[in-house]
Amino acid sequence: MKKHSLKARFQYYFENTISAGPLGVIRWLGLVSIISIIILGALIVAFNINGGSDAEPLGFLEGMWQSLMATLDTGTMAGAAGWPFRVILFPATLIGIFIISILIGAISSGIDEKINELKKGKSIVLETDHTLILGWSEKIYSIIEQIIESNTNRKNASIVILAALEKVEMEDLISQKIEDFKNTKIVIRNGSPLISTEINIVNPNQARSIIVLSQGTEASDIFVIKTVLSLTNGRNRKTEPYNIVAEITDESNLEAAEVAGNGEAVFIHSSDLISRITAQTCRQSGLSIIYSSLLTFEGDEIYFANEQSLYGKTYKEALNSFDTSSVIGISTKDEHILINPKMDTIINEGDSIIAISEDDDTIIPNGKQNGLLKSNLFKSISTQNVKSEKTLIIGWNKGALTLVSELDNYVAPGSSILILNNNQIDEVELTNQKIEYVVGKITERKVIENLHPENFDNIILLNDYSVQNQESDAQILICLLHLRKIAEKFDKNFSIITEMRDIRNMEIGRVTKADDFIIGDNISSLILAQIAENHKLKSVFDILFAAEGSEIYLKPINEYMNTSEPIDFYSLIEIASTRNETAIGYRKSSLKDNPEDNFGIFINPKKSSEVEYNEDDFLIVLSEN
Repeated sequence: MKKHSLKARFQYYFENTISAGPLGVIRWLGLVSIISIIILGALIVAFNINGGSDAEPLGFLEGMWQSLMATLDTGTMAGAAGWPFRVILFPATLIGIFIISILIGAISSGIDEKINELKKGKSIVLETDHTLILGWSEKIYSIIEQIIESNTNRKNASIVILAALEKVEMEDLISQKIEDFKNTKIVIRNGSPLISTEINIVNPNQARSIIVLSQGTEASDIFVIKTVLSLTNGRNRKTEPYNIVAEITDESNLEAAEVAGNGEAVFIHSSDLISRITAQTCRQSGLSIIYSSLLTFEGDEIYFANEQSLYGKTYKEALNSFDTSSVIGISTKDEHILINPKMDTIINEGDSIIAISEDDDTIIPNGKQNGLLKSNLFKSISTQNVKSEKTLIIGWNKGALTLVSELDNYVAPGSSILILNNNQIDEVELTNQKIEYVVGKITERKVIENLHPENFDNIILLNDYSVQNQESDAQILICLLHLRKIAEKFDKNFSIITEMRDIRNMEIGRVTKADDFIIGDNISSLILAQIAENHKLKSVFDILFAAEGSEIYLKPINEYMNTSEPIDFYSLIEIASTRNETAIGYRKSSLKDNPEDNFGIFINPKKSSEVEYNEDDFLIVLSEN
């Protein structure tokens, strides 16, 4: 084999060390400086050079020192005396200019390189007990806002984000959407959540909870499942189970997701969830506001509390045990969730109550058990005739089939649905409803007028997910404006549920007098944030948003009491309990158009305070029908 020359090997070594970065350059500069100083010091001794006409010849060490000073400080040449000494110091000064210039450039380059490396977000995160978000979508802003709100009573709170976007870009986007981070620190890293080694830099083993976001593409479920697998099957994972919550868009992928989760992940089927909520809210004005109030961390939320003083007592007794918290159910010691159980259900040792409260430390048993009830205002249960309903659905999307099927569980036999969409839709078989289809543009006034919306009990506007957010919301807003004009023409208030994708367009839609708005991404974000804080809430939401079991209803308050004088909430809880219902709030219809008063919705009111109700007000209850 051919042997390389010494020159070639030296050149190869030199190129490798130089290309290694600023440290390699600095090492070579130091070596050149030392060699130069030694040579110049030796020349001073060899030629018996002194520092001036009357001075003695310099020694080797003194000669090296003078050479070093000339190398580091070019001004040293001005004080040199005698031409022999100047001739020696001149090359030292030239070498110094050369070395210092290169050294400054190398250091500057090294600093720039380090700053650019930090901007890339590849360094290891040392945060502990943090909320970790993997992936990026429009939902991330709502999730961050909710986690910030939930962290207000925590010390050293932090949110860590790992996504495939540039770190600087993510920081800019978050700062544009969120103004106040309060006491929460935001740490952002660039990397792929699909790769376990890249996930390791954000310290998942010491995270308090992990949220995996769907990307909103056709393959988003695959990425979510792969990310969960990277966590649960990672080489460096912890022995304890993770606290993971993730979003799945296609129900057919849920089974594979559960396998990947290995019992450590809770999966939210977002489109199904939104369809269920829409089915419930379309029949009850104000229900979407109630759900938003319960799902946000501002105000009152749902908590679990172990209250030993309630052991051996009934669920009904627990209802009146808290003046500023509202009990809604029981979590048994084997974690079986009971929402609005029978009033004589016993709370056993190890069971927890499920309550709506301002915070987990505000669930205090300070209620009155045997207070004076205004039973003279109570009304007996009256038999109600269940009527068939007519529903108009304008628009169509992937969650509409679930919506129609879910709605079939609530309406009486003989009900009907009319669907208006730009394209033909496959027929659906239902039990209690008959379906008719009309093909037409949802933005054309004449098409909408021909449907006679004034004859329908409920109107649902569905967003088109096949186009961009702003375009689909614009179509909905145009349709709402047409419906408003038709409502004015017939002097009738339409019950309209509107699905939008951008929460900023909700305020524009308010002018159309739509009863409720469903912001799909926002609701999904709120639920993800809530379950990330407490996995048990998944079972609570499954019950509340399903047709089976107890759900939230707004019922006319005049069905429960005579509205002739003020009454406290203990009395309303009592009359509702006789119907096996749990009263959790009320709605003042006089405030339904006032956003400052939460559109008249009052959840978890102070029970000892008396309120005067009108005939058109509503009691908010948990009931099976």
